[in-house]
Amino acid sequence: MAASSSSKKSRRAKTSSARSSGQPARRSGNPQKPLVSGDPRQVEPATLSDWIGAARLRTLPLAVAPVVIGTGAALVVERRLHWVLALACLVIALALQIGVNFANDYSDGIRGTDDHRVGPVRLTASRKVAAKTVLVVALVFFAIAAIVGVAVVIRTQHWWLLAVGAVCIAAAWFYTGGKRPYGYYGLGEVVVFVFFGLVATVGTTFVQIGVVPDEAWLGGVAAGFLACAVLLANNLRDIEQDRRAGKRTLTVLIGKRATQVLFTVFLLIPFAIAVVLATVYPIAWLSLLALLPALAAILIVWTYGHPRELVVALGVTSLTSLAYAGFLFWAYAPSF
Repeated sequence: MAASSSSKKSRRAKTSSARSSGQPARRSGNPQKPLVSGDPRQVEPATLSDWIGAARLRTLPLAVAPVVIGTGAALVVERRLHWVLALACLVIALALQIGVNFANDYSDGIRGTDDHRVGPVRLTASRKVAAKTVLVVALVFFAIAAIVGVAVVIRTQHWWLLAVGAVCIAAAWFYTGGKRPYGYYGLGEVVVFVFFGLVATVGTTFVQIGVVPDEAWLGGVAAGFLACAVLLANNLRDIEQDRRAGKRTLTVLIGKRATQVLFTVFLLIPFAIAVVLATVYPIAWLSLLALLPALAAILIVWTYGHPRELVVALGVTSLTSLAYAGFLFWAYAPSF
């Protein structure tokens, strides 16, 4: 009995020490099981503004940009806008982006990863909304993407695209969901490059004209690096929180300075691609105008004094991707 009492006191002392140091207690078992944490006092219910914030509107240009570029690349081959298919691709991209944002809110929230976040408040971590409700919203947006995707497949008769769609939804969920989310093992940027760059851009072009010109591949690479730059800015903002929570993002693995260098490289590569494209499509030179906000984002990333400043860098980088895509669309289809 004395030994048991001593053991209990020791565990209480360790728990008290962890709380006083501000470090979250480590968890064991299935990380998808809900974690009850935070201030036990009554919290205010979520407002419309909270829901809009959880959708992370700053990231939506990353969904629009590859569709714009891919549609422009389609016009290079066939000077006719397939506006219904282009609109469907846009709906799919936006639904997947919003779905993954809510899924990330849910998964990080129940793990406790967002308990000490620096950026905007999350629905699950703040306990303003039940975790299951956030999960349902994420699944609704995934379902929208799936339904519209099936309609596109029926329209184009490219049935193998069903498999591509299924992989896209799985990639969106397992970014932070499941027992071994790849976002927790430094693979987020790789998957973002593939799906929010190459797959989104090339897929948009292919469903419209049935072929994939080089313009779509180059545009997809550019869109992919811009999306990765946004993710790096996000993870740099959360580096200390993620390190404490055991979330091993690429930024946590390589450190602050290397992340700043990589962010700069990722943000400048698309403009190098634009210079190459300008030798064939002169209007692509105008894409360099988007370099102005890009340089502003780079300056913030290198000189920020508080992690909150990186929220601005994230938003500016996201808008840079949209401006870049608009100029590239104009270059590909100047007479449209």
